[in-house]
This record gives sequence, C-alpha cells and structure tokens, in this order.
Amino acid sequence: MWNSLSPSATLGKIPALELEDETVLFDSRVICRYLDARAGGGFYPAEPRLWQTLTLEALADGIMEAAILIIYESRCRPEEIRFPDWVEAQWAKIARALDTLETGWQGHLARPLDMGQIALGCALGYLDFRLPGRGWRGAHPGLAAWFAAFAERPAMRETVPQG
Repeated sequence: MWNSLSPSATLGKIPALELEDETVLFDSRVICRYLDARAGGGFYPAEPRLWQTLTLEALADGIMEAAILIIYESRCRPEEIRFPDWVEAQWAKIARALDTLETGWQGHLARPLDMGQIALGCALGYLDFRLPGRGWRGAHPGLAAWFAAFAERPAMRETVPQG
C-alpha cells in the first residue's frame, strides 16, 4: 500500500479500484492500464501505435469530462446561478474533439481494437445517454458509422445504461 490516505478519497475522484493490498487506483486510464496488464488483454499496442492509442484515450476522456461538467451544471447548480455560456464552452470542446475524430482518426478507428477505441465508444455512448438532444451524429457521419458498428459489440450491448 502506498499510504494510508487514498488519493481518490482526497480528490473525490471516481471511478476508483481498491486492490487486495488496499491500494486505491483512480482515473479511468490508470485503472484500464492496470486491468489490461493483469489480464494480458493487449489493448495497449506496442510503439509507435501506443502513442496514438493513448492520445485517442485521452481525447475520449476529455469528451467525457466536458460532458459530465455539462450534466453537473444542470443537476447540481441551482437554476438561478447556472451559466449557459460555460455550458456551451464545454460543448464546444466536445464538438472540436468530434471534428478532430471525424477528420483525422478514421484510419486508427479501422485498426484492431485498442483502449483508445474502447474509451471513445464509451464517450460516444455517454453523449447518447446524457446529451441526446445535442445530435452529434449529423455533422460526423464517419464517426457515427464507426460508433454504430462498435455499439453492436456484445460488451457494449450488455452495458448500455438504463434510465
């Protein structure tokens, strides 16, 4: 165990994974790397593709972070002090990321499955679940087609959020 005070608890971060020795790992990327290493999943390819995979994973996590901030603003902040311009700035981050994915990442998305693709699939699924009115697919037909096929994977179908 690294120390008796969990960094996850200190920062209030989720997700978190407590190991048998009571070490707590947090941040999706850290947890995914740990699980991949333990299971020998191979979702993090060798260099040079590794750097693309990690970058795609970080881009997907950025989409998630901005989307969660939009949700927090509407659910946690009283209506009279909500800041619509800030919400739109978060959506602009997502839109720029989607534009980048549409124009610059189709080649990577066509390659064998890696953690970047899994993270992106989760992020796009979250947009569908929490921000369906934003209609991200219309301006991103290539990404929408990729996600439609990706969403048919058994693991994705079995974990679609309900409610």
